[in-house]
Amino acid sequence: MEGILPLLKPKGMTSHDCVFKLRKILKMKRIGHTGTLDPDVTGVLPICLGRATKVAEYITDAGKSYEGEVTIGFSTTTEDASGEIVEKVKVEESFSRERILAVLEKFTGEITQTPPMYSAVKVNGKRLYEYARQGIEVERPSRTVMIYSIQLLDDRTTFSGDPIRFRFRVSCSKGTYIRTLAVMIGKELGFPAHMSDLVRIQSASFNITDCLSLEEVEKKMETGNLSEKIYPLETALSHLPKYRINDTVAKKVKNGAVLNTPIQLKETLGPIVLETEGGQALAIYEHHPQKQGLIKPAKVLRNE
Repeated sequence: MEGILPLLKPKGMTSHDCVFKLRKILKMKRIGHTGTLDPDVTGVLPICLGRATKVAEYITDAGKSYEGEVTIGFSTTTEDASGEIVEKVKVEESFSRERILAVLEKFTGEITQTPPMYSAVKVNGKRLYEYARQGIEVERPSRTVMIYSIQLLDDRTTFSGDPIRFRFRVSCSKGTYIRTLAVMIGKELGFPAHMSDLVRIQSASFNITDCLSLEEVEKKMETGNLSEKIYPLETALSHLPKYRINDTVAKKVKNGAVLNTPIQLKETLGPIVLETEGGQALAIYEHHPQKQGLIKPAKVLRNE
């Protein structure tokens, strides 16, 4: 079995838990997920099967979209609903729709975030959540991420109550912490806040409508219909630039040859997919770090 299985990750399971369960259901070992989703987060988790595990990082590096809920009025240790309350402030004022929209607009584009203590980011070889569980606060490196768009999913003209909650949809780059974004939104409004709900609705080219639950995977495996829901590994690379090659060059590519940079891709900074005339991905190349005008293999996908 080979390809990408878009999984609807359930609440309460880690990404690794999902892989462990799928290994049992599919009776295969070569399975990998495409980036950690917190246990409380549900939604799209593309799973790579067989040879497709080679392209997992390219799905992880692609853009993501989420639908979430911000709760204004109290913050938590984990920045989401699973943590203990850190600060609580009575919300006695109301916010106009225009003010909420202005705050969301402020966070559109390039922003700087500090990863939460309860996260998998490594500092001095140790994950932040390991420090957090020991009650140790360490300095965390800030990172620059891109928020492509934020949309308010609420029709109200005035937001009031204690606490105040509203839903939003966000499209963002790799490495964005939506729970940290929720905290930042609250801070801009002048109150402690946290992310009270989150669903990932898209990862790379995979949408939530493409996904199967673990129960559905198990049923389709039993009936022999699972293959129709497994996408070819090329689907995971659809967002990357392509360079189509003939059979002669394909033989060189399978052997890891360094090639001249195609004229049309000289301005491309990231990885390039080399594919056959039939559209089959053979390898992923990158610009040579020392030799200008050449590209070298980052990963050969098929060498048979």
